[in-house]
Amino acid sequence: MTTRRKFLTTGALGAAAAGLATPGLAQSAPIKWRLQTYAGAALAEEVVKPAVAAINAIANGQLEIELYTADQLVPTAELFRAMQTGTIDAVQSDDDSMASPTEVTVFGGYFPLALRYSLDVPALFNSWGLKEIWEEEYAKVGIKHISAGSWDPCHFNMKEPVNSLADLNGKRVFTFPTAGRFLAQFGVIPVSVPWEDVEVALQTGELDGLAWSGITEDYTSGWSKVAPYFLTNNISGAWIGHFFANMDRWNALPPHLQQLVQTAFDQSHYHRQWWYWAGEAKLRVEGKDMTLTTLPDADYKKIEDAAKIFWDEVAAESPTKAKVVEIIKKYNETMEKAGKPYR
Repeated sequence: MTTRRKFLTTGALGAAAAGLATPGLAQSAPIKWRLQTYAGAALAEEVVKPAVAAINAIANGQLEIELYTADQLVPTAELFRAMQTGTIDAVQSDDDSMASPTEVTVFGGYFPLALRYSLDVPALFNSWGLKEIWEEEYAKVGIKHISAGSWDPCHFNMKEPVNSLADLNGKRVFTFPTAGRFLAQFGVIPVSVPWEDVEVALQTGELDGLAWSGITEDYTSGWSKVAPYFLTNNISGAWIGHFFANMDRWNALPPHLQQLVQTAFDQSHYHRQWWYWAGEAKLRVEGKDMTLTTLPDADYKKIEDAAKIFWDEVAAESPTKAKVVEIIKKYNETMEKAGKPYR
């Protein structure tokens, strides 16, 4: 007679475990991947390390992923090319930072004012069609797009307080390529430095501030002490980040390991979602390092209006970009019509 205990052992759950413990597989040489993240060491502890540790534990010796943090193997701007050529096997990054040559690169990271909350990212990808567009675009260049998820919002944290748009004029700011392109119209001077050099660049005066993260990362990365003024108005409610892999390396994984990697990375997106959501609120209230400032409504309205113009400029660049912008527009219109709590 099949008991409940025996069913759990030999049924669906047991079969999954048995698939990873098939004699001869676990004892053979493991498949090894090298994954590099955009994040520095302190940030990687939360945004990727738990997922890699889970994969390595559950894979039972069949797959081992070596994790490298920002710029360890190659500069962040060379991540795409290194993955495409097989120098590294997988990447965690936004499209923009890794200099992806696809039609969707401009939307990775912080596409201005397209997202208001972190849940907008999985909604757009899984229910509004962005997932299929990203998969198609990356397949064209030999890359497997594994999954997309949300990170923190994009705020300014500065060495001096920002109380108006005029206060941003002439400020040297570390930010993402597309965000820098958008912010330049307000007098911001985008500056690119290696992630690990940001704190020193703030101390030496090479940078006046950042438009790179929310307040959670300001504290996690140590920037809260050297750029202690946090502007509560954001230019995006969430960063769009992804997991990618070299297509040949992905296809070489047996199906159960592909499923394991997919599941662990999906869980990683969930982990970040609550970690950032909790941190953004708690640190605004309880954080001791940073002073909060806010733009006048009229100034923030100028940024919101400029974002809509920027969307149309990007849409005019190609049919694929136009398709993504149209989805973003329809999505935001739906959220606004739905009212609170959506908008």
